[in-house]
Amino acid sequence: MRHDRDNSQRLQAFLAGIEGRAFRIAQIATANRDEALDLVQEAMMKLAQNYAQQAEDEWKPLFYSILQSRIRDWQRRQAVRNRFRTWFVRRDDEDEEEPLEQLPAANASEPSTHLENEQFMSRLNAELGTLPYRQQQVFLLRVWEGLDIAQTALAMQCSESSVKTHHARALERLRSQLEEHR
Repeated sequence: MRHDRDNSQRLQAFLAGIEGRAFRIAQIATANRDEALDLVQEAMMKLAQNYAQQAEDEWKPLFYSILQSRIRDWQRRQAVRNRFRTWFVRRDDEDEEEPLEQLPAANASEPSTHLENEQFMSRLNAELGTLPYRQQQVFLLRVWEGLDIAQTALAMQCSESSVKTHHARALERLRSQLEEHR
């Protein structure tokens, strides 16, 4: 009984620690705050329900595997919906908010540093949105989340060589697009 309570507390701490980063990943993938929140909550519930008894060091790749699956399912549903919407609705998405603009501002001591950071994050957000889905997600899992190659491959349900290729391509494209911010 005590072991179950300790495990439950560790799982809650894990989920609390990963929630914000997972939300950013889902928000960039969906470009929709509410959808991203739903996807992260679904992934958390699935991890807690089905994998809470797994070893603690397995939770992170398992969680991201679940989240990636949820994001792909969401994208498939959106693709089907969008096929039908194009016949009935005119496109006016210029007023949509950018996902990274909704994040809290960093505490920069110098106004010029704050402005540079804001410009960089805005540009990074735009460039992340132009990456192909697999490159985008591998980049976010490797760079933002700090997963290693094997963990990323497990989360993305692909080979390690595929992770390396997508990561290298994403880095190359982002570096070339963000050259002026170096």
